[in-house]
Amino acid sequence: MAKLENPVLMATVGAAQGLRGEVRVKSYTADPTALGDYGNLHSEDGRIFEVLEIREARNVVVVRFRGINDRNAAEALTGLDLFIERENLPDEELEDDEFYYADLEGLEAVDRDGKSYGTVSAVYDFGAGDLLELKGPGRRPALIPFSEAAVLEIDLEAGRMLIDPDAAGLTENPEDDGPAPNFPKKGK
Repeated sequence: MAKLENPVLMATVGAAQGLRGEVRVKSYTADPTALGDYGNLHSEDGRIFEVLEIREARNVVVVRFRGINDRNAAEALTGLDLFIERENLPDEELEDDEFYYADLEGLEAVDRDGKSYGTVSAVYDFGAGDLLELKGPGRRPALIPFSEAAVLEIDLEAGRMLIDPDAAGLTENPEDDGPAPNFPKKGK
């Protein structure tokens, strides 16, 4: 199997579910039960997975893949990331302010003056809103909120995003540079 040209992470396999080879899967799709609608899923090592059955279960989906027929085979998949080719994602369904994480990675983050703050190296969702990781030469990686206040404009064709460094938390507040506050000591 040839390596995917432009892979997009769609899901991560969790623990085995039952004895028939089903697995719990964290789906990164808007509709978790639509995971199989994008075609076969691929692992980084070149294996192909076809979704035979899928059902919702709390915050994951339970999936049965073709060829995974018992608990041992299912347990061997734990932690496996599953991808599809970028071209299999439907572009026409996106609103103007919606983006695939894969399209954001590699964009240069600049302010209105053209100052670069690095490029987007990853997109994270820890449950409280999306965060963009920016990396640049001579800079420590920084996480900024993927919000309308911090990210003002995205130009995929130019490979850039316009950010407000203050709203993104990238500028230092001069008031924060002073000495630590002088708290009263607990005394006798």
